[in-house]
Amino acid sequence: MLRFNCDYCEGAHPRILEKLTQTNLEQTAGYGNDPYCRQAAELIKQQCNAPQAAVHFLCGGTQTNLTVLAACLRPYQSIISPVSGHINVHEAGAIEATGHHIEPLPQEFGKITAAQIARVCKAHWEDDNPEFAPQPRTVYISFPTEYGTLYSLQELKEIRRVCDENHLFLFIDGARLGYGLTAPGNDVTLQDIAVLADVFYIGGTKIGALFGEAVVITNPKLQKDFRYFMKQKGAILAKGRLLGIQFLTLFEDRLYLQLARHANEMAMIIQKACQQAGLKFLYDSPTNQQFPVLPNDMLATLEETYSFAHMGCVDKNHSAIRICTSWATRPEDVAQLTADILKLSGK
Repeated sequence: MLRFNCDYCEGAHPRILEKLTQTNLEQTAGYGNDPYCRQAAELIKQQCNAPQAAVHFLCGGTQTNLTVLAACLRPYQSIISPVSGHINVHEAGAIEATGHHIEPLPQEFGKITAAQIARVCKAHWEDDNPEFAPQPRTVYISFPTEYGTLYSLQELKEIRRVCDENHLFLFIDGARLGYGLTAPGNDVTLQDIAVLADVFYIGGTKIGALFGEAVVITNPKLQKDFRYFMKQKGAILAKGRLLGIQFLTLFEDRLYLQLARHANEMAMIIQKACQQAGLKFLYDSPTNQQFPVLPNDMLATLEETYSFAHMGCVDKNHSAIRICTSWATRPEDVAQLTADILKLSGK
């Protein structure tokens, strides 16, 4: 079975495993207070062009979202999110379980607009008793979105402007950040993200690491006491150097972006084959996630060999799937998949 259902099927890039092995018997301080975490943090700040930022390493995406949002919010405050946002649909109510309301907004291809955010704030503050409702405080978006789509630089600037006007934090979920930054047609840089977001994270779990996310906090208001939130949420790893070593390796020689670019290149080959086969797409994604709509009989045949994520029935004869490439996707596997798609389509 060849798995194209997600981008974390494999373990870690060999250079990471080599570095972990080389340093295995070294003794270092725990809880992220080690030389590797410090070096990785400095390297990330350099590449973000954000020398005053604070960088912290956490283990996973849900843990990261939970911890960051805890730092952003008072008990009565809420988060504005696309209805498709990961915190709204894929985290088992982790945010709501802490007592914070998520205000889900209608999305278009996974994105929300500055105008939508402004309307939420206007409605809240024009209410006769605004203190009776959760107070909007943080905007949560993903880059790329759950559907592999991208915000343009102009769209992010407009969201930033509305956040400033309404005293909102902007939190960008970067679980797949590298895939967005290296996507064809993208006009947003890592430096742009660091300027526009109050806090964001660089996902490692889905891009070459065994596990791990690097939180970058550019707003000083959120930097203070962040490690207290980390500890309270179980997000400080005793053997913190395991995270530092991984991110140091990923950001040396810009390996992180190389791995992300490879996945996107593999995805574009699959996209082109699907187009040649006459297939339509649920979403127009330029990243490692592709969402073709397949005849059910074609899908059944393909699933004898390949694993995909199901996105639902389009009609009684067609289903949408997600084909996901990764940093480790082999060109020969992509060649096999695309050949089978074309053969089954009669092209």
